[in-house]
Amino acid sequence: MALILPVRGFKPKYGKGCYFAENASIIGDVIMGDDCSVWFQAVIRGDVNSICLGNKVNIQDGAVLHTTYQKSVIEMGDNVSIGHNVIIHGAKIENNVLVGMGAIVMDFAHIGENSIIAAGSVVLENTIVESGSIYGGVPAKKIKSVNERQTKEMIERIANNYLMYSDWYR
Repeated sequence: MALILPVRGFKPKYGKGCYFAENASIIGDVIMGDDCSVWFQAVIRGDVNSICLGNKVNIQDGAVLHTTYQKSVIEMGDNVSIGHNVIIHGAKIENNVLVGMGAIVMDFAHIGENSIIAAGSVVLENTIVESGSIYGGVPAKKIKSVNERQTKEMIERIANNYLMYSDWYR
């Protein structure tokens, strides 16, 4: 069973249809919507500030979500996929976003909807990622604009796949 741990009087809350891998850790001031999944060795650490995830968010293997004490929070919309070994630290991520494997998103970054952060990228503090775009590199810069409808469909397909995968483990 996943480690679901209250800290400082905050106990994680989650909606219906969520799946948590046996060695996932969900700690403190964390609120998740419906149909979320937190995969093997992923950590959602709401010990120093709040983390709020929308519906159909998947936090893949080895990812870490954390914040800065009394400064940054994490706000995440619906249909968000956080790839393997990603670090999200105190950022806002809107609906229909894919953060590729190994990327890092720092405090106060704002990722617009229907966007992709390329694998291995580093989104620096205070960066604003335009909606409907791909950002990549170190530091992450805009690579190109994308067809928002096609991007939304692709990202929603990934989120739906993770719903299917979580059913395999129930």
